[in-house]
Amino acid sequence: MDFSDPSLTISPTLDGSILVALESAGKPLTVSEVASASTRGSEIGIRKAIGRLVHQGIVTATEIGNTRVYTLNREHVAAHIATELAQLRSETWRRITREIEGWNVRPLYASVFGSAARGDGDSESDIDLLIVRPSTIAEITAAQKNKSVLDGLGMWVEAFTTHVMTDAQMGKWESNVDSLHDLIPRWTGNPLQAITLTAVEWSEHRRTKSAIYKNVVKDEIRLYDEFTLITYTYPKRKESP
Repeated sequence: MDFSDPSLTISPTLDGSILVALESAGKPLTVSEVASASTRGSEIGIRKAIGRLVHQGIVTATEIGNTRVYTLNREHVAAHIATELAQLRSETWRRITREIEGWNVRPLYASVFGSAARGDGDSESDIDLLIVRPSTIAEITAAQKNKSVLDGLGMWVEAFTTHVMTDAQMGKWESNVDSLHDLIPRWTGNPLQAITLTAVEWSEHRRTKSAIYKNVVKDEIRLYDEFTLITYTYPKRKESP
């Protein structure tokens, strides 16, 4: 799916883009405004396409003074198609969220980022997904032995011990992530690029404001978040006397 213009999935003509623009606007638009809101097409092309849609009855033309404006005819039997076209991106995020919520071990945090989240990815673009899982006891123990990590985590370590993944759950977790690699291309046609981090690893990325952290938070669409429930303020380092 082209995330810059999902309507291309089933409507390669300008009609789909026009219908999405009118549905999303929720108010009358002039041809120029439709052209500005549409992701493709010249104003001349938009004008011709709107004429066809008015003839089909799915778009209504109204004269307001000397200006002609257009609205989506929501009573038309095909109006729901315009609504669904306008919601293809959000429906993708809803499906991913519903899938994650069905896991027996849910992530602490999941977000889409990159071109798909920004809405400028094309049909060849990956869907970039960050998934933060609970840490295992072994991973938390290792973090407690690493002074630099421990200093950064501060009170977080105590919180992580209440959100622990057992070794027996790891296999199921990996199976769930693998299933997303299969499901998302079937839903969208786009491959999934998943970054899976432990809670300790993600907290360290947050603390250091790493490249991964900056890349994610710049344009993320948050799908699932239990992480804020265990967020603590980093303790200030004591100054040497």
